[in-house]
Amino acid sequence: MGKVTGFLEFARLHEASEAATSRVGHYREFVAHLTDAEASQQGARCMDCGIPFCQTGCPVNNIIPDWNDLVFRGQWKEALDVLHSTNNFPEFTGRVCPAPCEAACTLNINSDAVGIKSIEHAIVDKGWEMGWITPAVIANKTGKKVAVVGGGPAGLACAQQLARAGHAVTLFEKNDRVGGLLRYGIPDFKMEKSHIDRRVAQMKAEGVEFRTGVLVGPKALPAGINNFSTQHVTPEQLLAEFDAVALTGGSEVPRDLPVPGRELDGVHFAMDFLPQQNKVVAGDAVPNQITATGKHVIVIGGGDTGSDCVGTSNRHGALSVTQFELMPQPPASENKPLTWPYWPIKLRTSSSHEEGCERDWAVTTKRFETDGDGKVKRLIAARVEWTKDPATGQMKMTEVAESEWEMPADLVLFAMGFVAPAAPVLDAFGVARDGRGNAKADTDGAGCYATNVPRVYAAGDMRRGQSLVVWAIREGRQCARAVDEFLMGTSELPR
Repeated sequence: MGKVTGFLEFARLHEASEAATSRVGHYREFVAHLTDAEASQQGARCMDCGIPFCQTGCPVNNIIPDWNDLVFRGQWKEALDVLHSTNNFPEFTGRVCPAPCEAACTLNINSDAVGIKSIEHAIVDKGWEMGWITPAVIANKTGKKVAVVGGGPAGLACAQQLARAGHAVTLFEKNDRVGGLLRYGIPDFKMEKSHIDRRVAQMKAEGVEFRTGVLVGPKALPAGINNFSTQHVTPEQLLAEFDAVALTGGSEVPRDLPVPGRELDGVHFAMDFLPQQNKVVAGDAVPNQITATGKHVIVIGGGDTGSDCVGTSNRHGALSVTQFELMPQPPASENKPLTWPYWPIKLRTSSSHEEGCERDWAVTTKRFETDGDGKVKRLIAARVEWTKDPATGQMKMTEVAESEWEMPADLVLFAMGFVAPAAPVLDAFGVARDGRGNAKADTDGAGCYATNVPRVYAAGDMRRGQSLVVWAIREGRQCARAVDEFLMGTSELPR
């Protein structure tokens, strides 16, 4: 694949991006896709591997060597066809996926991995620019009706695949727009929402009906879960109207930090903060918006959501931004012979960190304090040490004696992940849950993705727990095949 000696001749080329000093002044995307010549050269770096581990590292099993080779040879339309054969929405993954495929790249053993994500980004953007991406309208309808509950990437992938199998698909979304965390979590500067809108238009032309602002299940969701619903539909109504139901909602219950002062004004979940800014960018009015303007901001949690809080706070004009992580600081680079082809634990610096942020590791939050007006003013933290328990082999956390210190804090954002999907939704359907509170459904064998409730399936974060957008797309596609097989006795949809 590619050029036989390409990996020896060409260095990895990173996508160009706008300077940090200027991009913090807006919410537009600031990363440019590769030019045709640059992408062709990067495709040339793909080696003729005996076993392309990149494909197994990719949750949707993208046929990466093939489209790398096609881009190298200038066959862009064919590359797009190969890319779409495994991934419904490469413009999403080409922007926000962390690229486990690159960690698994054979070249990554002792050199820089092939820039797979940047090539994917270039292919799909070119596809839209050239008008190659059009609705795939199926003339032969099956007469079967399927309800997809949840409009994130899992639900969108599931709905599109089922529509392309000839079924009448209605997608229900509790928020006022579809997209899930792509819409109301990931900031616009990482992925502009026009990419979602463009796919929704394509899916509408393919026959998918979208019903937004509709809550399926209970009439109210727990506090902390975004809900813009204006209508309510019961599980009984769905099961009476549709031949099958696919539950593809997200893992939405955020992990809390119950320490003294948690109730103070200015202490929020990240998913109270980020969706508001996305709505403002979309042109919506958000009364009493949570802002970081002129404030000392502390983000608790070192993952992607925390990074998104950092980037948004900088764009608000925060006085300072600090990000804490409970775990120790990871190494600057991994031991590749030991970790390859698996996802390595190493220090990762995001574009938001580059824009301005103090980062600290092995920090625990003890309490929040106020000056008496009910607003948070300080965070009291302490150092922790991690040691391995010789009896169990598990890592144990111990607070370092006399290590407490305080920091000014006007806005504290919890970005520590999600623990489970909204239980009332699953309870309303009577769906059994696993030990982590997710919908219980196997992914192999007969009846895969089927729950204990007849005709009800589950996929995405609702089934597997908090994960990546690429995992959501994979599960949505596989769930669609399982539903199609149940309805028709067999399925030609790819798995």
